[in-house]
Amino acid sequence: MYWDVKFVKPLADYQLYVEIEDGRCGFFDVKPYLDIGVCRELKNVHYFNQVDILFGAITWPNEQDIAPETLLANLLPME
Repeated sequence: MYWDVKFVKPLADYQLYVEIEDGRCGFFDVKPYLDIGVCRELKNVHYFNQVDILFGAITWPNEQDIAPETLLANLLPME
């Protein structure tokens, strides 16, 4: 689908570099979510760096994910 993530790379300071199937790319800041529920586990940098893509969504091993709507609404374009 057009919003599927095709590439994700963890960066410093809880940032992700993301490329979307429709050609958009940019940065997503995970910091606002680090104190919410199951996302607290992402504070561990080693665990945060295990980010992956499953069915076009950004995920981590213990089933944390970023909803496509949230990702697209908050994706900061590359300048």
